Amino acid sequence: MSNKPHDMGGLPGGAIVPDFGKEAVFKEGWHGRALALTLAAGALGRWNLDASRNARECLPADDYNRFSYYEKWLAGLTNLLVDHQLVSPDELRAGQANKEAADIAATPLPAAKVPAVLKKGGPTRRAIAAEPCFIVGDVVMTKSLSQISPQQNNHTRLPYYASVKKGVIIACHDAHILPDSHAHFNGEAPEYLYGVRFLAGDLFPNPERPGDEICLDLFESYLEPVKI
Repeated sequence: MSNKPHDMGGLPGGAIVPDFGKEAVFKEGWHGRALALTLAAGALGRWNLDASRNARECLPADDYNRFSYYEKWLAGLTNLLVDHQLVSPDELRAGQANKEAADIAATPLPAAKVPAVLKKGGPTRRAIAAEPCFIVGDVVMTKSLSQISPQQNNHTRLPYYASVKKGVIIACHDAHILPDSHAHFNGEAPEYLYGVRFLAGDLFPNPERPGDEICLDLFESYLEPVKI
């Protein structure tokens, strides 16, 4: 099974009812503040997007399952702030800072700069000397999560439902930062990223339409060649 509660793709669940255009951007007022706080804290440069995702994924299962979307964001951010000694547990309990924050104030993200920062994003494409191991049309098998993520709290972008499954390479997206390394501050370790096509019947038991195609972007280290 998956190591973390967030990896629920393909598991039994209720019906999904789209509500496009029916709801405000932020359902509650504090949701926007939670997003703003996450962006402002990220601008301090103490962690990266992959580490931020991993912080949310590593929440205890009971908390992850009962928290709303932005409650997960705040819980993950809280852990990052404590881990990086920007906030102490005592300050959290008191709801008040007990020390100067000059080092934080030195790297502000003014409101006027937020649109440009969001538009720029965080490009992950990198140039590497190695050649791709796969080309379009190659048949591959994804590795098991225990192969690519042997430690329970390791971050990975390979979903459980797509592990140990056969697919076909349909694109190579050049080399990108490997989240599995980046999330744990072990360097960018860029490698090639591929578009891989799977059949629904190969991924899920008893799908409604087994011939439907599911395309995932997967890193080279997630894949093994299949001899035809």
